[in-house]
Amino acid sequence: MSIVLGYDESPGAVRALHVAIEVSAAFGEPLVLVYGAAAPGALGEEYTAHRDAVQEVGRTALAHAVAVADEAGVPTTVEVIDQKPAEALIEAAARHAARFIVVGSWGESPLRGALLGSTPHKLLHLSRTPVLCVPTEP
Repeated sequence: MSIVLGYDESPGAVRALHVAIEVSAAFGEPLVLVYGAAAPGALGEEYTAHRDAVQEVGRTALAHAVAVADEAGVPTTVEVIDQKPAEALIEAAARHAARFIVVGSWGESPLRGALLGSTPHKLLHLSRTPVLCVPTEP
């Protein structure tokens, strides 16, 4: 089993990283760090350049998370997946037999999350893997 974390360097994701490391260490399970890097639109030459740029941002963010996990002695796997974040996390959780998916929240209201389709909101409704949603600190 493993713990899957959606990570993008947002304040909520940074806090979720620390919780995910704590949970991974407590269960003695590896941490799978996932960045959903789907580029908008799939037409034209701009798509490839945009996709490559988004994936590079994801690799940089995940490298920072790996450094924090390494300091805590938690083994990691890194995945930059060319899907929207919720889809990427659900897929990674299935492939890695995840115990939990951990995500941070931005402190959005439930209505705003429902209307705009936040990743935590989508996961809570679509994931068959339990979701641990970590609020940002006040």
